[in-house]
Amino acid sequence: MRAILIANQGDNDGGHVVSAFQNMGYVFTQLTREESDQWPLLGQDVELVVSLGSDWSVYWTEVAHHVYKESELLRSAHEAGIPLFGVCFGAQILAFALGGEVKAAHHTEIGWFSVDWEPNFTQKMPDFAQKQWFQWHYDMLIPPAEAQIWAKSSAGVQAFQCGRSFGVQFHPEVTPAVVQRWSRVGTATGPVELQQAGIDPETLLEETARRADTYASQCAVLLEYFVAQMHK
Repeated sequence: MRAILIANQGDNDGGHVVSAFQNMGYVFTQLTREESDQWPLLGQDVELVVSLGSDWSVYWTEVAHHVYKESELLRSAHEAGIPLFGVCFGAQILAFALGGEVKAAHHTEIGWFSVDWEPNFTQKMPDFAQKQWFQWHYDMLIPPAEAQIWAKSSAGVQAFQCGRSFGVQFHPEVTPAVVQRWSRVGTATGPVELQQAGIDPETLLEETARRADTYASQCAVLLEYFVAQMHK
């Protein structure tokens, strides 16, 4: 089964998300955001599109052209009934592409946080009520009016569904390697954001390493739910 992975150059590690989909039989082709003018049209054999996070904001004028191109692709895939899974920026641009909005969040979330799932969701997935998810964002999404909101936090919507399109503000994909890359000196914004939030990168990485195995399973369960929904 052919799948498309959309990511920024140098930040294309889909971690647990890509691994879980690969275990289901999906084979990924990557599209790089900075090269959006070179993207091919979606083939009829594409059965899944995954849009990863980014250190961009949807509303930045300097990346408006690339945001437009990705929005076009996501909207066309959605209208064609191709399942979409957006993570953080990927969820934000998915909401934007379908008629929603993205703006600065009430506050930044970096680290491990619980989210408030809707009762209809936790009836199907009772264990999720107590789970924590990795966050790293300073923007919030407002889904289109027709979307089903599945989870929220004090920083905004955390999960939504619109037909066969599903977006999560948190990062189910993260592994220790991903968090280490985002946190290290030399990345665009990561160390500065951690310092501003008063977060010690080593402590964050240690906690992520402790959770790695259970988080992989947690992500797999979430994606199994998504796949079940998209086949309804």
